[in-house]
Amino acid sequence: MTLQIAVPAFEDNYIWLVPTDHGPLVVDPGEAPPVLSALGGTRPAAILLTHHHADHIGGVPALLAAWPGVPVFGPVDARIPFQVQAVGEGGRAAGDGWAFDVIAVPGHTLSHIAYTGHGLLFCGDTLFSLGCGRLFEGTPAQMLDSLERLAALPTATQVCCGHEYTLTNARFARTVEPGNTDLARRATEATAQRAAGRPTLPSTMAMERATNPFLRVDAPEVVVSLTHRLGRPLADRIEAFATLRSWKDGFTA
Repeated sequence: MTLQIAVPAFEDNYIWLVPTDHGPLVVDPGEAPPVLSALGGTRPAAILLTHHHADHIGGVPALLAAWPGVPVFGPVDARIPFQVQAVGEGGRAAGDGWAFDVIAVPGHTLSHIAYTGHGLLFCGDTLFSLGCGRLFEGTPAQMLDSLERLAALPTATQVCCGHEYTLTNARFARTVEPGNTDLARRATEATAQRAAGRPTLPSTMAMERATNPFLRVDAPEVVVSLTHRLGRPLADRIEAFATLRSWKDGFTA
């Protein structure tokens, strides 16, 4: 089950396909054609949705037209314009031979969820490799808590994010923590992967803990960078995260 396929969609999205003995799982299909092409005539076992944004759910109606009755799991959110089997914190999405625990991860959206199981994490737009999602609905405190809940997963967990943002995130991360040698190696590796036309994902939770500034708000060099940016000491970890996210929102390099 640890095998997964990142199917490119739109400009930088990934739709994840996870083989099972009873058909593949499809995670966050923002558009249908890449999934239909990748699967051919193979019927999916289920569709898993992390949040309501169109680039993560837009392909579902066409997939259901092709394969009526495929179960669709997703968060409780009236903005999802079709029926789902609603799952939330402490819940489970499961079928024959597979099961994923559900973690509520508000921040990017208030109803955002993540799925974890079989050594995999599908985190949508909450955690990216070397970054995190913008706060469209949640607060810095909510997002920091969500990220730290994900960071508590086993270090070998494969982190399957919703977008290919690693190189742009690396430029920001190296500005924040330029002395991080693990980060420097990750940036070099990601550059080579993209030059070869390969995805930089999945990452691992061990790698993200070592390199992702949004999981490292207590790291000494990160604290120094944020203190310098504010021009004063940080009030607390929430202010550290909020400052980091605001800095990233306006970052160009």
